[in-house]
Amino acid sequence: MITNEPADGDDVLAVDVCVVGAGPVGATLACRLATLGARVAILDHAPLPPMEDPAFDGRAYAIAAVARRLLDDAGVWEHLPQATCPIEEILVTDGRPGEPASPLSLLFGREDADQPFGWMVEARALRVALNAALHTSPGITVLAPDSVQTADRGPQGVRVRTRSGRTVVARLLVAAEGRRSPLRDQAGIRVTRRPYHQSGIVCAIAHERPHDGRALEHFLPGGPFAQLPMAGNEHHPNLSALVWSERTALAQRLYELPPEPFAREVSRRLGKHLGAITPVGQRWIYPLSAQFADRYTDTRLALIGDAAHGIHPIAGQGLNLGFRDVIALSDLVGEAIARGQDAGAAGLLAQYQRRCRPANMLMFVATDMLERLFGNDNPVLRLGRDLGLAGVQRLPGLRRSFVRHAMGL
Repeated sequence: MITNEPADGDDVLAVDVCVVGAGPVGATLACRLATLGARVAILDHAPLPPMEDPAFDGRAYAIAAVARRLLDDAGVWEHLPQATCPIEEILVTDGRPGEPASPLSLLFGREDADQPFGWMVEARALRVALNAALHTSPGITVLAPDSVQTADRGPQGVRVRTRSGRTVVARLLVAAEGRRSPLRDQAGIRVTRRPYHQSGIVCAIAHERPHDGRALEHFLPGGPFAQLPMAGNEHHPNLSALVWSERTALAQRLYELPPEPFAREVSRRLGKHLGAITPVGQRWIYPLSAQFADRYTDTRLALIGDAAHGIHPIAGQGLNLGFRDVIALSDLVGEAIARGQDAGAAGLLAQYQRRCRPANMLMFVATDMLERLFGNDNPVLRLGRDLGLAGVQRLPGLRRSFVRHAMGL
């Protein structure tokens, strides 16, 4: 039988929650739980400081309003080392590379929300902020680099043995290890996967004219092309991030292009409204797929973030879905601890799944349908989707409803 009582002679750490995975979702959960009075251990196989290196990851995150509030509450936002860029407008267009976009478009503007639609944050900056919050929160013990050797879960608690020889006993174990979660697999939780045969190119570009806080989502036959406004710096006052989806073979060829032809290909899709384009820094390329876990829980185990779900980046909501998991789970665990109740009880975990999985499945279905609808060059479908964009443009109430849902409000 597993208990939360230390064994004689063991190097034992007793906590309420043990989080495995210190990526943005797992680290934010640890910080949020600590602000609610929980004792937390967080493990990651990699040492955290190297994650701050700009070469570690090329992404910038679009942080929705509800996620911004979470990062504030978790004590993370205050540690961001550089300015964020608000997204004030989002233009949605349809077209083909090298051709003008269809005049039937959709603009989410300042009149559709009383605050920015989101904030662009560099992945490196968020990592710096998370590391600072993790190491300044008295309720958090960071075990990195370290990893799980064994994880025993039973009715009374969890006992995790790490490869460094530490033992962590907890009421709840949280898998935040990403799409290939070992803890999820060990629990026998099945995963359904949907390959898209696409790859995403992620990079930054400098441009001649200011973006004025406007993001572009341009639907193309090979996949969506997103330009996201970023805060400039002393070398490049006008900067944007690109998240560019293409069929895998073409994406690989584009990714490997020298800077000048790469810039020309960007301009063929982006248009001329930002002026001359200059690629900045490194490029990254990722295979695109979607997946969902059949359930989010097992005995004293909760899945969050990509361990539970992964969607196509067509709507830019993947990380924000993970942050919504964090809000739901931390609220439930914080309330249980405040009442002196079991933070890993089966009833609590059932509530967590009910709060998150249906909404996440709706987002999975919606993004999958968007990819099918917009990721082709069928003339009938092109006309239908363009008319649909124009129709939503004429309905301000519907636009505001879409905006509030995307912002998590």
